[in-house]
Amino acid sequence: MVEKIETQEQFEELLKKEKKFFLLKHSLTCPISQAAYQEYQKFADAEEALPAYFLAVQDSRPLSNEIAEKFNIKHESPQAILFSNGEARWNASHWKITKRSLAEAIGENQ
Repeated sequence: MVEKIETQEQFEELLKKEKKFFLLKHSLTCPISQAAYQEYQKFADAEEALPAYFLAVQDSRPLSNEIAEKFNIKHESPQAILFSNGEARWNASHWKITKRSLAEAIGENQ
């Protein structure tokens, strides 16, 4: 299941409580982002043990910008980021966000 987050406080709480999780920056108006979201959802449904979250860029621009700045990751949308132990370990954007690429990211970042 994919859970929506909207605030910097929610994100900071995730960094504290989750050892490892995915976050998707999702644009509500972009067809590429919709395709990435569907792949992300398929991955999350198959990998229930790994928490998966998303933010809607239009609703949470300050949070999206904060993540880009704090982790030195150029903002893109859609963009999937794997966080582990409070650090961004992997990210991909646009058509590179697939169920397979997300699964491979987990394997590469044990």
